[in-house]
Amino acid sequence: MSEFRIHHDVNELLSLLRVHGGDGAEVYIDLLQKNRTPYVTTTVSAHSAKVKIAEFSRTPEDFLKKYDELKSKNTRNLDPLVYLLSKLTEDRETLQYLQQNAKERAELTASAAAGSATSLSAPATASKISMQELEELRKQLGSVATGSTLQQSLELTRKMLRDKQNKNNSGPRLPVFPAWVYERPALVGDFLTGSGLSTDTAVPIGSLPLASQESAVVEDLLYVLVGVDGRYITAQALSGRQSRTFLVDPNLDLSIRELVNRILPVAASYSTVTRFIEEKSSFEYGQVNHALAAAMRTLVKEYLILVTQLEQLQRQGLLSLQKLWFYIQPAMRTVDILAALATSVDKGECVGGSTLSLLHDRSFSYTGDSQAQELCLYLTKAASVPYFEILEKWIYRGIIDDPYSEFMVEEHELQKEKIQEDYNDKYWDQRYTVVQRQIPSFLQKMAGKVLSTGKYLNVVRECGHDVTCPVAKEVIYTLKERAYVEQIEKAFSYASKVLLDFLLEERELAAHLRSIKRYFLMDQGDFFVHFMDLTEEELKKPVDSIAPPRLEALLELALRMSTANTDPFKDDLTIDLMPHDLITQLLRVLAIETKQEKAMVQAEPTELTLSGLEAFSFDYVVKWPLSLIINRKALTRYQMLFRHMFYCKHVERQLCSVWIGNKAAKQRPLRSAKLAGAFTLQQRMLNFVQNIQYYTAFEVMEPTWHTLEKSLKSARNIDDVLAHHTGFLDSCLKDCMLTNPELLRAFSKLMSVCVMFTNCMQRFTQSMKLDSELGRLTLEHGTMLGPPTEAERAEERARKELARKHLAEHVDAPQLASSFEAAIIKFDKNFSAHLLDLLARLSIYSTSDCEHGMASVISRLDFNGFYTERLERLSAERSQRAAPHVPVTRGPPAPRVAVTTQ
Repeated sequence: MSEFRIHHDVNELLSLLRVHGGDGAEVYIDLLQKNRTPYVTTTVSAHSAKVKIAEFSRTPEDFLKKYDELKSKNTRNLDPLVYLLSKLTEDRETLQYLQQNAKERAELTASAAAGSATSLSAPATASKISMQELEELRKQLGSVATGSTLQQSLELTRKMLRDKQNKNNSGPRLPVFPAWVYERPALVGDFLTGSGLSTDTAVPIGSLPLASQESAVVEDLLYVLVGVDGRYITAQALSGRQSRTFLVDPNLDLSIRELVNRILPVAASYSTVTRFIEEKSSFEYGQVNHALAAAMRTLVKEYLILVTQLEQLQRQGLLSLQKLWFYIQPAMRTVDILAALATSVDKGECVGGSTLSLLHDRSFSYTGDSQAQELCLYLTKAASVPYFEILEKWIYRGIIDDPYSEFMVEEHELQKEKIQEDYNDKYWDQRYTVVQRQIPSFLQKMAGKVLSTGKYLNVVRECGHDVTCPVAKEVIYTLKERAYVEQIEKAFSYASKVLLDFLLEERELAAHLRSIKRYFLMDQGDFFVHFMDLTEEELKKPVDSIAPPRLEALLELALRMSTANTDPFKDDLTIDLMPHDLITQLLRVLAIETKQEKAMVQAEPTELTLSGLEAFSFDYVVKWPLSLIINRKALTRYQMLFRHMFYCKHVERQLCSVWIGNKAAKQRPLRSAKLAGAFTLQQRMLNFVQNIQYYTAFEVMEPTWHTLEKSLKSARNIDDVLAHHTGFLDSCLKDCMLTNPELLRAFSKLMSVCVMFTNCMQRFTQSMKLDSELGRLTLEHGTMLGPPTEAERAEERARKELARKHLAEHVDAPQLASSFEAAIIKFDKNFSAHLLDLLARLSIYSTSDCEHGMASVISRLDFNGFYTERLERLSAERSQRAAPHVPVTRGPPAPRVAVTTQ
């Protein structure tokens, strides 16, 4: 049982029991998962469990009747449920809780019913009917309504099946029998009850001698055995789907009547089988039921031949009642089995695979009775022929030809083009699905491979390649399941190889993945240098002001100017300006199929305008069938990785430009002392960003990529490729701290501080250049034209004040201070605090969640223990503030919170 199924079942059970509060579903889910076995447990025996429940129950007859009814319907997992219920009868605490729960629910239901009943008033009866009149009225209504009710029920069933089949069938509408087929009961071959057509006046049988009575009864029995009423033995009207009963003349001799009552069950079984054949021959019941009805009709013909031979003996005066009883014995067993099967199929409303499951299980249940088992095998083989024809087309050619919705695989109308549009489109999982009810029990273990085999071949067929399995053999029903397993295994191996070779060799899947890695995982260094140089000014604009065609042109230029020009798939790379920043995109993706999805979709966009750098991403054009692997879900993950790395590269370039500006500032000895703190902070920030980039590229991407390449070479089918590719992306996202909201938030704060610092430094550098230029102009003015006037001095002061004001306006609010040194100290404090927070979270994450790869980030960012000392000091200060202010004796030092290092 899957983890999702456990969650669903536990929550469903708690809602049915109306359990609120308490430990919650998670406690029970964890307990069940810990006790879950990885293998299928042995089948339990329900006999002792059934006896135990019957002894415990107040109404054992009702329980046994219900059990037999469900068993006749071939209800799956019935025996494990009975075994579970028997175990519950031994647990007094659970029983007491269930009884209390049932009592509370009954009270709630009663109060609700009472509330609704207050608005209604019962009409007063005008007159009373005696019991005798009531009984007569019931009989009259029953005789009138029985036939019409049964016909209406059958017509309703046929209509429901017809509507379902036409809904699932995209081709022409299925044929139906004309109405007169159902309106002429004489065509059925069953008894015509209540027709009133017989005008034969029978002599009272009680007035005849014993020999004449026997002769008359033998003649009547021969009629009754083929579905025609006799003079002294008549069939009763049916009520629903119950077995046929007969009315024997009460004046018949007691000894003869006893023997007649032994023979009449054969006629009742024949009636049941005849009605079943007639009903299941309608188009709506599917080909499997058609084949079963045809096989039964063949056996019924042999039965009718037997009755004809007995009639010949009767006409010759050689057939007595005892001889009739003797000759009918072999046919009695056969007709009884046919009737039992017909009744079970009717009760279970079996169609297609469920019919085959019932027949297969009956064949096994008759082990030891060779005649009965041989009969069931004959019927199962005949009924399985159309099902196996559908199976052969599916596993050998990838085609579903199932007009009556009988096959275990169901096709859904989905467009493969949506794989490139919708993040959560599940084309591969939902285009073809398994219908559990239609899986024959003898194919249950192979259902997954049957589904995959046809899916693989269907993909190749949709690409215009006609495929036919070279190891195709006719599938024939047998009790030895190994025969099916071998044929399906061979077809599965062939289909896996065909599709895998088609994707890897003809469609060059590995080459496309390398191309995506080159751009989305920033593997092409010179291309990104060219591209970022070309688009730096354009991407600084707000996203609404950027012209995508211009970016496309710059992308084309960068591709042609770099070594990426040799990539045959470079033209599949496109530009995509996302409507959200990386964190919002990540949270929206994580909210898919959760309660927060609607809120995330309806959330208003942020008031802050995104810059081109924050919204920029690549996209990739993938064609069918590669879109099965590189679908929208995979491309979205690639985009999140790219946006993360691209922004890191942008911040690194900004810090490097600050470093270049600092080189010029160092030439001014008066200013260099004031800039020492800024130089140190800039170097720490650069060290942080470069180490994060190194970790992402060389400790996450490259090792994981090599693992993926190795896995693709050993993959045996397309599902393995999908699993390996998805595992690669999930591993990259997790190790790059993009799946943990806390780590991602701490990292984004650090990057924001770095960006604000670079903006501040760039504006300060511009201010210094402006001051230097103004000083130079002042000096030139004073030497060439004499000393400056008062008006010129005032204008010069106004320019300098404007430059300083321009600097202050562009420093972010948290860094506003009275001087540049105070702003730098503020930046240093914020950067250190956020970095310490990130390191502390990484330390906890790497130890508690066993993600030891994160430890290498800590060792790189804290290679000399500089931040470890700060963390220890911070931890000590927090512990002192948290401790109560009570004088205590001096003891050992407080425990130190050390950062895990390699």
